[in-house]
Amino acid sequence: MLRQRAKDVSASEIRSREIQNLIEWMRDTMHDAPGVGLAAPQIGVSLRLAVIEDKPENLKEIPADYLKERERKPVPFHVLVNPKLALQGPAEVEFFEGCLSLAGFTAVVPRARKVRVECLDHQGAPKIIEASGWYARILQHEIDHLDGTVYIDRMRTRTFMSLDNHSRFWKNTSSADLRKLIGWEG
Repeated sequence: MLRQRAKDVSASEIRSREIQNLIEWMRDTMHDAPGVGLAAPQIGVSLRLAVIEDKPENLKEIPADYLKERERKPVPFHVLVNPKLALQGPAEVEFFEGCLSLAGFTAVVPRARKVRVECLDHQGAPKIIEASGWYARILQHEIDHLDGTVYIDRMRTRTFMSLDNHSRFWKNTSSADLRKLIGWEG
């Protein structure tokens, strides 16, 4: 399921009890994991549906310089249905990323710094999201899932490691220092 393009959801389906229950279940699953996003294919449902939330409490223990470099700020809970992603500008940033579908691992993934997403919300209403920084990364990651792509398809392979190794040796390393230590151009 993770390697297939998920199916579109009609506006009438979005408002159905079944999809509304799925959204709540996905929200609970994302919180329990814990994570900042979850796409329906990650739980075995082939629908173009994702939930996203980066709670303020997720950021409490993270050093301020780390948050600033990643442009990471809280993102309220919301739903993406049938999203269409457009990368904005040439700027690309590289940071460690993980995934609930590949638990226990992380790697550096290059992503666009800014994106624009056209989608439907949890009630089927059209929505446009313009995002930058970490929020743009979350959107790209979750929309990749809807297209059958996982972060390891995009990662800098020399940076792939266990979360334990990352926490021990790399957790607070800046992108510039990581680039020097790993020895890649970028």
